[in-house]
Amino acid sequence: MSLLLFLRGLVGVLVVFAITTYVVTQSLWTTFIQTVICAILLQVGYFAAVLFMVWRSGAKNSQATASRSDDSIQTSGTEEQPAAKISQLPGVSGSQHP
Repeated sequence: MSLLLFLRGLVGVLVVFAITTYVVTQSLWTTFIQTVICAILLQVGYFAAVLFMVWRSGAKNSQATASRSDDSIQTSGTEEQPAAKISQLPGVSGSQHP
């Protein structure tokens, strides 16, 4: 997600929240304070979501690494199969390997 798209969404949510709060309370001061609190809560929630996604991707990577090491232990006693022959890419000159 681009920064511009994120900022547009954030400002849009805060404007709608501020208008609704002003209609309900009829107080500029209360609207300002509650909108600032809303902005802080949105940022904390966004930070927590990003932190969770990073943590989850790290857990997936460690599981994938563990399964790959288990596979290599299981196949270490077997015969290795020869690698497939690499052919030239169509339309690309000089991509043939010896």
